[in-house]
Amino acid sequence: MEQETKSSFLIKNLIRGLLWFAVIITAYLLVQSELELYEEQINKVGDNMPLLLSIFTVSEIVFGILPPEIFMLIWQTKGVLSEYVINLSILTVISYGAGVIGYFIGYYFSKTPSFKKIYDRYLKPQEANFKKYGGFLVIVGAVTPVPYSATCMLAGSIKYPFKLFLFICITRIIRFSVYGWMVWSFPNWF
Repeated sequence: MEQETKSSFLIKNLIRGLLWFAVIITAYLLVQSELELYEEQINKVGDNMPLLLSIFTVSEIVFGILPPEIFMLIWQTKGVLSEYVINLSILTVISYGAGVIGYFIGYYFSKTPSFKKIYDRYLKPQEANFKKYGGFLVIVGAVTPVPYSATCMLAGSIKYPFKLFLFICITRIIRFSVYGWMVWSFPNWF
């Protein structure tokens, strides 16, 4: 019975994640013609790799403030598949690494007063879920809009087994691959 509960938790959150992704793609498709007016400015932003990668890295470490799909859409507009794949690969490595950093932030700083404030405000409400669902919560954080970094910090703060954590986080790579393909392909379908 408990396994079904974990599975239903995972499926429910996967559906939420796909719905969120559908909202982002739909919004993009609705404003795509308007964005063409600003194509030159968008390309300038997209060409500033250090800035974009810095923003993405900070976002991924600090609770995943910006959805990765925004960065995927910026590079999708250039229309060069090889560049898109390279940029998507870089985002994937940064995101996976940010999760590992988040784990160690939770692991090593869980006893400090400043982390305690973050923990009480953002992580404690999820601790019961983590104890109940364990690795399923990490998967949900990796593949849905649930804040991935916060999930990783929580895993570190409760000393979740690191090797198992690394293995489970491979689902983040799968998410970027699937969502990246969808971002690249969907605008061409309409």
